Amino acid sequence: MKEIRLGICGLGTVGGGVLDLIKSNADRLYDQVGAPIKVVKIGSRSKKPLFHDEEILFYQDVLLLADDPDIDIVLELIGGVDIAQELVRKAIINGKHVITANKALIASHGAELFSLAQKHSVSLRFEAAVAGSIPIVKVLRESLSSNKISCVAGIINGTTNYILSEMAVSDRSFSDILSEAQELGFAEADPTFDIEGIDAGHKLVILASLAFGIPLSLDELCVEGMSQISIADLKSANELGYRIKHLALARLVDERIELSVHLALISETHLISRVDGVGNAIFIQGDPSGETLLCGPGAGAGPTASSVVSDVIDLARNLIQEQADQVKYLGFSTTAIKPRGLLTQDEIVAPWYLRIEAEDSSKSISSITDILTKRDISKQTIVSRAIDTSSKKIEIVIITNPSSAKALFDAVEEISRLQSIFGAITKIRIEDLPSCT
Repeated sequence: MKEIRLGICGLGTVGGGVLDLIKSNADRLYDQVGAPIKVVKIGSRSKKPLFHDEEILFYQDVLLLADDPDIDIVLELIGGVDIAQELVRKAIINGKHVITANKALIASHGAELFSLAQKHSVSLRFEAAVAGSIPIVKVLRESLSSNKISCVAGIINGTTNYILSEMAVSDRSFSDILSEAQELGFAEADPTFDIEGIDAGHKLVILASLAFGIPLSLDELCVEGMSQISIADLKSANELGYRIKHLALARLVDERIELSVHLALISETHLISRVDGVGNAIFIQGDPSGETLLCGPGAGAGPTASSVVSDVIDLARNLIQEQADQVKYLGFSTTAIKPRGLLTQDEIVAPWYLRIEAEDSSKSISSITDILTKRDISKQTIVSRAIDTSSKKIEIVIITNPSSAKALFDAVEEISRLQSIFGAITKIRIEDLPSCT
């Protein structure tokens, strides 16, 4: 009976989780595949990790696993792009099947690697690259393949969701909660990729390609960080019936596509607004399926290992039956994957939330209203309240009706130049997502 032999490259949080899962669930995996699945080699750039299995050989040079004749499937779990790309390319050229959890690699070099895998008649799987244990790649590529997708929107970074969730229920600042997230292991020592939206942007590019059949490309992706958020914004949003989330959005607009990662006010009645902590959630609108919401842990050893091993099982079944992959990498034939027009940030039309600190005078509100009206931006709601009596400052919160981002940004720039305005003006989009209740 054929044995499926694995080589794990990288034994950090995810790699360690995969090794533990395969060893602890060996009997179940055998029952699902019909053959043993065994880790035979491990490569890690750090010193030999503490694992006790004399049958597993260790290499400090991860590239050695790419052409090892004893390995059927290489698991790329080292992260980063440069070495990971070299490893995956080499493994594919040497006839190895590859499974990766590397969203940056797929978003940046997926097209090249998929083409190379097809040329060498091997598989490249990537379920774990997006949203941890949520099987979103399989859902978009297979389960909803008969649908015309019009929108994919998600909370797909656990670090930013944890920070926003904690700020919403406490009086602690962004920096305080970020430090806490780092201590708890929810945020990296350098959190830039998370809080500036880069991590979510990589994942969004993959989701958009699966949903709309467009090439994997980071060009023209609009990415907004979330470090400017304040407790005042979260409280004001809550009072108005909204919650603030860091949202990744791919949406079809008149046969063009909007791709953006941004802070968003979402109605507290929408299920996605209630996903807190490090949880992830992905909303999909399709025809004829309607609205679907998938939720689950988005990171960590267990959730990500679950997705990696699910790819191992699928691939192992094919190898046992000597079958090639029946599903295209992005769910579309190669000739069907074509560029489509993308919306620029200026072209986005949405309602907006504005929070402005100004002098406590009727002239302040009048001047702001005049500037908005001049650009055809109408107000849905306007609320003003005193910040403190000693400084005679007021806080003005405005919810606009839908308007173009360009008109809104130009208005905010003009308002900020008024002598009665203090500090920076907060502007956040309001997303009216279809209900999935």
